[in-house]
Amino acid sequence: MLDNLKKYKVILASNSPRRKELLAGLGVEYEIRTLPDVDESYPDTLKGADIPLYIAKEKADAYHSMLRSDELMITADTIVWLDGRVLGKPRDREEAMQMLRDMSGRTHEVFTGVCITTTEWQRSFTAQTEVRFSELSEEEIAYYVDKYQPMDKAGAYGVQEWIGFIGVEYISGSYYNIMGLPVQKLYRELQKV
Repeated sequence: MLDNLKKYKVILASNSPRRKELLAGLGVEYEIRTLPDVDESYPDTLKGADIPLYIAKEKADAYHSMLRSDELMITADTIVWLDGRVLGKPRDREEAMQMLRDMSGRTHEVFTGVCITTTEWQRSFTAQTEVRFSELSEEEIAYYVDKYQPMDKAGAYGVQEWIGFIGVEYISGSYYNIMGLPVQKLYRELQKV
């Protein structure tokens, strides 16, 4: 499948082990290319899905000058959105615990922006998934944060980890989007290349 990609060397511009695993699951051969300190700030006028889309495009722009004509690059960014604000990667244990407390017993949204770029063109899209957590006890929150160290994850959790097993009551949308790459939507976009 995706034989149309054979004319390109596919580049995944991400350090995320989850994105690497998900892209590999599509059967796409690719290489990783990362830059240190890509700016992930965004204008505070942006809301919801517009934020990760903006950041995914900014990441693509940061790599564009080193892109060759036979390369196709994929960049992505994922946020957790609750009460009109972004729950990003937590700075420390206490912030991780507070994020999980805030989501406990409630529904939040996960947005991922994806940008597919060549030297000739750029396409981008977003995916949205609703996630409902059951009520989480303080012990469950502390256990998860201490045992799984979710500091590298938006919203301080990985749905594929213990907290997802015991806490997620309901998902509407792509499960893989919550992990950081909406692979079904990406596959459909890559078919159009």
